[in-house]
Amino acid sequence: MKRLLALPALWALALPMAFTAPDGAALYVEKTCVACHGAKANKPLLPNYPKIAGQSAAYAEQQMKDIKSGARANAQAAAMKGIMHLVDDAEIKTLAGWLETLK
Repeated sequence: MKRLLALPALWALALPMAFTAPDGAALYVEKTCVACHGAKANKPLLPNYPKIAGQSAAYAEQQMKDIKSGARANAQAAAMKGIMHLVDDAEIKTLAGWLETLK
């Protein structure tokens, strides 16, 4: 019987860890943004790719959502379309917030 009573206590300890959101820097690497936009988001792989460091969070979030939905479909958006299906809306918000903090 003591074993069963201990289980809720263990869950209570585990829940905060299970719902901890990754930070923007970790997502930036995990979602491969770094490959095209550079380690600090200010030196893109190609000259026509945008420097996204310091971008307004609201603007960056909307651009990522538009690329993901197909609302934005220019040449550079096409390159990102294949990546954006890997990023959910909460992650987009986290990434956008983090990008805004960069110089």
